[in-house]
Amino acid sequence: MRQKDISIAIIGGGIGGLTAALSLLQAGFDVHVYEQARTLREVGAGIVISPNATRILHRLGLAQPLAQLGVRPREWHQRRWDDGRILQRTELAEAAVAAFGYPHYQSHRADVQVMLANAMPPERLHTGHRLKAIIDHGDHVEATFDDGTNISADMLVGADGIHSVVRGLLFGADKPHFTGCIAYRGLVPAERLRHLDLDVTMEVWMGPGKHFVHYFVQSQRLMNFACLIEQESWRGESWTDRGNVGDALAAYEGWHPQVRAIIEAVDETFIWALFDRAPLSRWSVGRVTLLGDACHPMLPFMAQGSAQAIEDGATLAAILARTGAHDVVQALRTYEAIRLPRTSQIQAQAATNKTRFHLSDGPAQRERDAQMASGSTDWATSAIAWVWGHDAAALEETLPEARHSAA
Repeated sequence: MRQKDISIAIIGGGIGGLTAALSLLQAGFDVHVYEQARTLREVGAGIVISPNATRILHRLGLAQPLAQLGVRPREWHQRRWDDGRILQRTELAEAAVAAFGYPHYQSHRADVQVMLANAMPPERLHTGHRLKAIIDHGDHVEATFDDGTNISADMLVGADGIHSVVRGLLFGADKPHFTGCIAYRGLVPAERLRHLDLDVTMEVWMGPGKHFVHYFVQSQRLMNFACLIEQESWRGESWTDRGNVGDALAAYEGWHPQVRAIIEAVDETFIWALFDRAPLSRWSVGRVTLLGDACHPMLPFMAQGSAQAIEDGATLAAILARTGAHDVVQALRTYEAIRLPRTSQIQAQAATNKTRFHLSDGPAQRERDAQMASGSTDWATSAIAWVWGHDAAALEETLPEARHSAA
């Protein structure tokens, strides 16, 4: 069977699903994406495209639009909450290219999704399709949507997010776990912050029970910010609940004036509860598999959620190009065996960072700060190399081991 004869249905038109589709199309497969929303729309917030994701997008021919949409920060700073002292400084810009071969970007999430959607052949992107049921017939998969549409494909990929319908159909319904943290997110026009004379850097301010992140997006026209605050309980699950700017400002009472000035410049903010799930023991059943937040939702404390979904698609395409023409089921087992350990490790590190970033001043905080100063942790170039330097499409070393573990 030739690659172009293998049909693949991807459920979900977010960043992970679209990148997977483009990677698979580039590899010669017959791919269609089915998205439940009638219009592709991401909430206006920032996204980090680290070099491990940039290398994949460059190979898809998206280097130019990515550069036009994104901002290349000069450095990444981790700072104290009260006096603003820089605890760790990571050089980016040309230093990231020198170290990892590809640039590091800060972008508007919606810009990235639109970029990917525009790269898709329009006849292969189907909006307004809410998945209802799937049946694996052994030699093909059948999917039914709420509008009565019925499709058949050789394999199906669930890239439909933390509330994945595909995952629920495969493994049963469950609920994500509230992590005890909420985020106020939003965007501020850069001209409102001109008096702060902010550098083109990514800033992470760490303090007791919370931290604060800000960086430029959209050619420095907008400042993306996130207030990440510990909270005991949450009743909803939404990206788009409106938050109260006054509540966010009150939460940062006593913090550095720069942090408070950014929050004060906000017109509106959205409040977002952080949920995750424990790593699954498997992602694939027969001819159906999962990708991105559908199988490994993670806290944003390593800035790797979207990057790992992008990696998933590149690995899946590489494996299917190598092995999938004759045995789709085995190819999906191999994909899972390669990707699951890496994403689980990054999930765990992101969860650990929630505790580390929110330490109260004291011995543990001072030990953390000393580790940062030594360049042995967090986003120091040597410490992050295993993440940013990874090539998700390079199977030469990982494939034999993954085959063995999947057997």
